[in-house]
Amino acid sequence: MNSAAWAQSDGAKGPFWKWRTALLVLGLQYLWIALLFRDTATSMWAMWMRSETFAHCVLILPISLWLIWNKRAELASLSPRPSILPLLLMPFVGVGWLLGELVAVNALTQFMLVTLVVLCVPATLGLHVARRITFPLAYLFFAVPFGEFVMPYMMIMTADFTVWALKLSGIPVYRENLHFIIPSGSWSVVEACSGVRYLIASFSVGTLYAYLSYRSTLRRVVFGVVSLLVPVIANWLRAYIIVMLGHLSGNKLAAGVDHLIYGWLFFGVVIMIMFAVGARWREDLTPSGSTPVGPAMQPAGAPVPALKSAVGVALTFVLAGAPIWANDWILQRESKAPVVLVAPAEAGGWRDNASLSHDWKPAFERPSADGRWEFRNGEATVGVYVGYYRSQDYERKLISSTNVLVKSNDRSWAVLASGSGQSKLAERPIPVRTAVLRDLRSPNAAGTRLLVRQVYWLDGQF
Repeated sequence: MNSAAWAQSDGAKGPFWKWRTALLVLGLQYLWIALLFRDTATSMWAMWMRSETFAHCVLILPISLWLIWNKRAELASLSPRPSILPLLLMPFVGVGWLLGELVAVNALTQFMLVTLVVLCVPATLGLHVARRITFPLAYLFFAVPFGEFVMPYMMIMTADFTVWALKLSGIPVYRENLHFIIPSGSWSVVEACSGVRYLIASFSVGTLYAYLSYRSTLRRVVFGVVSLLVPVIANWLRAYIIVMLGHLSGNKLAAGVDHLIYGWLFFGVVIMIMFAVGARWREDLTPSGSTPVGPAMQPAGAPVPALKSAVGVALTFVLAGAPIWANDWILQRESKAPVVLVAPAEAGGWRDNASLSHDWKPAFERPSADGRWEFRNGEATVGVYVGYYRSQDYERKLISSTNVLVKSNDRSWAVLASGSGQSKLAERPIPVRTAVLRDLRSPNAAGTRLLVRQVYWLDGQF
């Protein structure tokens, strides 16, 4: 990019002045969004800081800016031209953010915030500019701390593979869900063993590697899929190797902190091998015979009228603020009366038991109100727990990956099995989740066992 490129005339003003004005407007829009959605942005930052799984997200914005900076010569050949199409999408983004805010779903509000940030680029600079930086803009979505919902499934798959591999190695295994016992000791698959952090880190780095290393869309997609599959399989092998190290060394190796250190070393080696193999199919990013993009390649079309540009900018500011104002209006009209729960009425021979026979209750955090009751009919006993959530916020919400029947590090209770089925309420079938729990404090292997049926009740619907 040289001074001659900026000196070319385009109507009354040259490209330099158009870019300067457009970037200034874009910067003001981002300041406005940062002010309006500061709570959403702060929640993202807090997650980056406290979670090892999402610590890499701090680098996403600098990487995206660096990728855009590398295209500065290509972008300098274009004239920014605001587009109306992104403005038509912004109301849907606002509604999505509002729904996420009302039920306190972090991932939804944060995805909508990033979407709004991305849409401001084509709205202010034009679709032709956004097309040149599609990947850097799309890469911003990796900044959203998202993906922990797959943790329970990955924990189960890790336990399945580890037990299968141990049996294949001739080691007898007794398993209860995520807990299993071998002759040398007992093991459990907990959150750190799920491999979610390996999966998320591998996919974000693998996607960037594919973009920088390949020109073919097919190769980029294939490497992206590989970067998803490799960490999953690698985590299974890691878990099996760690258990074998502990078994063969009399639990002197791969215990405690060593467990995590060996895991990260193994993962690092696997990722390096994945990149080394991928480099064999690396493509030249500057194809021979292509026409270089230079300052003279200006897009055709008449200049956008100043009034139209001003209206578009004003609409962007209004549409960005609309969901915030709607949320404030809704919150002002919410009931502030305290929630009082009453015990279910006795019926059908079931009588309220004066004392509870166990101390288990679901690990659902900070409900607006909750209650536990127990009913007896002869020798049969049924416990009822109700957790009620209203006026949810990010400290008290129903939809959360941390709300579970039993936490994996619970030393008192463990989930032995889980599934789904149907139950009846007032002769009406309702879908339920099922689980079998065991009291780990019992001296015998059987211990106290509970059959749990779980259901959500939302606005009168099960």
